[in-house]
Amino acid sequence: MLRLSTGVVLSILLTSCVQQTQNDNTAESLALKKPYNNEISVTHNSLMEVTHPLNMSCSELVYPWIRCSYNPKCTYGDLTKVSCTVVDGVSCIGEKTFDKEYVCQYCYQTEPWQHTCVKKASCSSVDSPPVYYKTNCTVQNDVLCLGSRRFLKNVRCNWTGGYRWSTALILSITMGGFGADRFYLGHWQEGIGKVFSFGGLGVWTIIDVILIAIRYLGPADGSLYL
Repeated sequence: MLRLSTGVVLSILLTSCVQQTQNDNTAESLALKKPYNNEISVTHNSLMEVTHPLNMSCSELVYPWIRCSYNPKCTYGDLTKVSCTVVDGVSCIGEKTFDKEYVCQYCYQTEPWQHTCVKKASCSSVDSPPVYYKTNCTVQNDVLCLGSRRFLKNVRCNWTGGYRWSTALILSITMGGFGADRFYLGHWQEGIGKVFSFGGLGVWTIIDVILIAIRYLGPADGSLYL
């Protein structure tokens, strides 16, 4: 009975893990297929449908509804004026050519909160020293900057696989002697060891409760707790 129950638990956990990995890979593939430079493929009619009902002032429009002529010789960090023109076919209120102010810098020099990067889950978030990976980042539409609006950047590995610290701790306290906490976190070999040793006669169970409580023991995939 014990071997059958363990096999059933392992089978369920393996199926869940495979489905989680397929979902992550699908999401990442879709993110990597975004058009270069964050270009949006729309017709003039659809542009007009989006902007006209809003009765928006032309000077309040953002990329990709406007095109700006930047001066690469501006002084880095200075507040600089740039001449912008509304894209043909876009309906707005006021002059379609106007000046905007922006901080003189290239898009790859923008602050982290000014651009969005493609997240990856193929690295360990708990390693020391921290692990970094190179990924595609895109500047937000309301940010004006020099150069390409899409660029490569080294980003610190910081992702989660959906594991909750509270769930792991509750499982460790209530069913840790049966390896439920280890199975939940993906440490299958240790989980089997706890099952057949009855939680190391209680010692292993207590140790795991402490390790999870201080967040020293985390998910086996290297992700962070939610």
